Amino acid sequence: MENKDDKSQAELQAGNLALLMLAEMREQRAGFREERLALERDRKFARRLTLTLKSLLVLMPLLFGLYFFMQMLQFKIGPFGPVIGIVHIEGEIAATSFASADKIVPALTRAFESGNVTQIVLAIDSPGGAPVEAERIGNAIHSFRKKHPKPVVAAISNVGASAAYMIALHADKIIAGKYSLVGSIGAIIAPWQLSRALDRMEISQQVYASGHLKAFLNPFTPPSQDAQAKAQDLVDRVGRTFLRELEERRGRALRHDVNYASGEIWSGLEAKEIGLIDAIGTVDDFVDAQKEGTAFNFGPHPGGFGQMGALISTSLISSLDDIIARQRFQLR
Repeated sequence: MENKDDKSQAELQAGNLALLMLAEMREQRAGFREERLALERDRKFARRLTLTLKSLLVLMPLLFGLYFFMQMLQFKIGPFGPVIGIVHIEGEIAATSFASADKIVPALTRAFESGNVTQIVLAIDSPGGAPVEAERIGNAIHSFRKKHPKPVVAAISNVGASAAYMIALHADKIIAGKYSLVGSIGAIIAPWQLSRALDRMEISQQVYASGHLKAFLNPFTPPSQDAQAKAQDLVDRVGRTFLRELEERRGRALRHDVNYASGEIWSGLEAKEIGLIDAIGTVDDFVDAQKEGTAFNFGPHPGGFGQMGALISTSLISSLDDIIARQRFQLR
């Protein structure tokens, strides 16, 4: 009996040992499986990380290049949310400048057509320039306001004179700083007279024209009385047209004892007293006073290579103008 009990006990122990070994083997297989899964996860993570790093190495230079290219072209994304659209009119108003109609009108188009722009500010810092460029900009403002009615404010910074002030007349409200220079209502033609210098060098120019006033602004020949009268008649007519536009747009605010056609320029405080502007303030003051909406710059601005190109272009054109004395009919 004892032998049978011992044998049964031994078999039981052997069975338990086998069960323990099987359980341990199962645990080992589960551990190996977990290790393989963890290793596979690590490998996948490493592959993803490698692909991400490679993508960044390729994309980052492209993104930076695109960013600087967009900055050079003054390209902006947005606006997002309610904003006050700022359109800059800076420098001489001319067909070749950054204050040309070809530069200003597209900026106005973007500002007026954007659904997030609640109102538009014309940030003006210009002594004037070509009246037709100013007329084009003014007409564009008038046309855009019919399609997209939005308040327009002209904020004069250092200078808002002549053709620049003509543009400001198309705004609902005109503001200027205390020390701003405003006005210069009128027109001017300032031809060079080089005939005396040519006489000293014993050089002359023979001019053949189909009419006696065809070459009335030729700087190389002495002006006749008819040419002088014609030039004066031109500036008088344009000056009167400018004055009529001032009276039509700001007639109620103007004073009867002020000669607005004198061509003079006034400080911001004086301009406020005589009705040329509505309030004293800067573009920053106006934006800060608004209850909602931040400023969003629609340009145009010279920047990067554009600024260098504009500077070189302006210098070359100015030099050529002085040398050949090409006459420009401008409001200044």
